[in-house]
Amino acid sequence: MNLADIETFLMIVKTKNITKTADNLFLSQPTVSHRLKLLEEELSVKLITRKKGYKQIELTSQGEEFIPIAEQWLSIWREMQLLKSSKERLYLTVGCTDTMNSAILFDLYSEMLGAKEQIMNLHIKTHYSYELYGLLENHEIDLGFVYHHLQFKNIIARPILREKMYIVQSAAAELKKPFIHTEELDKEWEIFLSWEANYQIWHDQWVSKGERPRVWVDTFELLLHLMSDERMWVIAPISVVDRLKTLRQVYVSEIANPVPPPERITYEIKHKYPNEATLKAVQIFEERMAPYLSKRGWGYVGGKEQ
Repeated sequence: MNLADIETFLMIVKTKNITKTADNLFLSQPTVSHRLKLLEEELSVKLITRKKGYKQIELTSQGEEFIPIAEQWLSIWREMQLLKSSKERLYLTVGCTDTMNSAILFDLYSEMLGAKEQIMNLHIKTHYSYELYGLLENHEIDLGFVYHHLQFKNIIARPILREKMYIVQSAAAELKKPFIHTEELDKEWEIFLSWEANYQIWHDQWVSKGERPRVWVDTFELLLHLMSDERMWVIAPISVVDRLKTLRQVYVSEIANPVPPPERITYEIKHKYPNEATLKAVQIFEERMAPYLSKRGWGYVGGKEQ
């Protein structure tokens, strides 16, 4: 069987008429009849019958039975053509914290999904840092980005970003200075995000002084909405500051405390024994990520594995 014979038969099924079939396929009637004859000879069955005095043809019982077979044959042929023309498709599951996805990797994801030269299916999971280690250990993600360096036997970590922290307020805030000590701000209106353990220790000493923060959030989306109140302020790393600037009018100050908050370090984590099927996807992601982070000016490290 060939494609032309199958398509001709299915058009006959649709039109119930040899003349209309020829017109729809831009063929002569003898050509349509010849293709039908070849198909019947190959199958050794009669597919249609013609009654004298009637223009429409009728399918035999074998012709009726052959319809789903012909449709399936045509569908398989089309899938084969798509397979021939399609590029290699890569699959990658990335696990990140909420702010890593929202403030740092958002534009990189967009660039990669819009790239013409490489097709990659991305599955992006959002979890806390400590949860991502467990997901990676169980091969539920291929690549992770965390703010805590924990010791896991089968996980390799390397620092990729080291970010300075800033005070961010609404552009309508009353106190606007290039340098601000945290004691100059009303801690009742602070939006607290626990960036990592060392930052929390610094915050306990210099800001909260042992008291629980009034507002404690764990997503960038909540931070963005709360910053609509001109009384609110937050201490955030430069990548989050830059993202806030694109979405809301804010005023950014350096922190004037004698001891500044520790820089936030972001680690890339990978399994020592990765899935072979995703190695190329991981490599491509890392190759795109390096220049992307480097040109952002956030404090790209690109350090060695630890």
